[in-house]
Amino acid sequence: MAGIYIHIPFCKEACSYCDFHFSTKLTNKKSVVSAIEKELELRSNYIGKELVDTIYIGGGTPSLLNEVELQSIFHAVLHNYNVSENAEITLEGNPDDLTKKKLKELKQTPINRLSIGVQSFFEEDLRFMNRAHNAAEAIESIQNAKEVGFDSISIDLIFGSQTTTNEMWQKNLETFFELRINHLSAYSLTIEEKTALAHNIAKGKVENVDDEKNYTQYLMLQNAIQLQGFEQYELSNYCKNESYSKHNTSYWQSKNYLGIGPSAHSFDGTSRQWNVRNNSLYLKAIDNKTSYFEKEGLTEIDRYHEFLITSLRTKWGINVAELKVLFSPFIVDHFNRKMLSINKSTIDLSNKYLVVKSAYLFQSDDVVRELMIDFNA
Repeated sequence: MAGIYIHIPFCKEACSYCDFHFSTKLTNKKSVVSAIEKELELRSNYIGKELVDTIYIGGGTPSLLNEVELQSIFHAVLHNYNVSENAEITLEGNPDDLTKKKLKELKQTPINRLSIGVQSFFEEDLRFMNRAHNAAEAIESIQNAKEVGFDSISIDLIFGSQTTTNEMWQKNLETFFELRINHLSAYSLTIEEKTALAHNIAKGKVENVDDEKNYTQYLMLQNAIQLQGFEQYELSNYCKNESYSKHNTSYWQSKNYLGIGPSAHSFDGTSRQWNVRNNSLYLKAIDNKTSYFEKEGLTEIDRYHEFLITSLRTKWGINVAELKVLFSPFIVDHFNRKMLSINKSTIDLSNKYLVVKSAYLFQSDDVVRELMIDFNA
């Protein structure tokens, strides 16, 4: 099984915290969509005849595409790839785009899952993040999606923001539960270089993130989701009734995926590729059929480190017996030796799986570092 990620590099506004590739100039949107269709054809051999069971249209703001543009992309996918009849097909959308009319149009496409970028149900947070929607639109978009017939809905929420008090975060969670949807992605606000937020912090216009408040709100989240019968299956992802994001889970389980569009990444098990992070250069290269991506081969140690980083973020952790199949005796011996020194209060080793306990997933990087190979040590 393999996945396809399609990056739509356009947004109405620049969120203060975001470092994903996008442009707020929509003049060449039609050209980029056409180039994405061409790239889907050019890269059709990357995953061969492997069955595609997930397609994820992210960005940027994919909900800026109209029905014709989306249908033309899906036509290119279905024409060039072996797509499962039961494939999970996700579209990221912003609340201000997801009117009932827009959602009815989306329902006419193969899309069967929505990921809605809510971030907060409070105006103070949304203004601070420079989001294009307001709190009322956030709630209305979810209600409209349900009414139109989308059964699989996820929303994003951000905690730890300078404007988000503990009381506000608790209310955000209560609102999520009241809306009765089956999936939540909750992220700690992080400061990324070259963002407006990083600039304002550096200039002293905004205070830095409070790590203690961040962790407090993470623990509040843990308590709330357990009380409501949700399962944390990855560091930032929660669901009911095993309604996991199949696409994102494939990343954490090191499955092959193809990335299409400016800045998109691909992985085939032994190497990674990443497309140029520039719309104009991407368009020119696709038109001229010249190189538009860089490629990096992965050593066994690279693969081992990535395996640690992705696996230990999840509830499934690492199947210790599987290490012998995936890696050489040198790495397996290193893993077994290092595992003895890990603080046993942070991990669970039952049933031959190494799993970071949910209360410590926020610090799972500490366990990863313990298990990595450091030639300078």
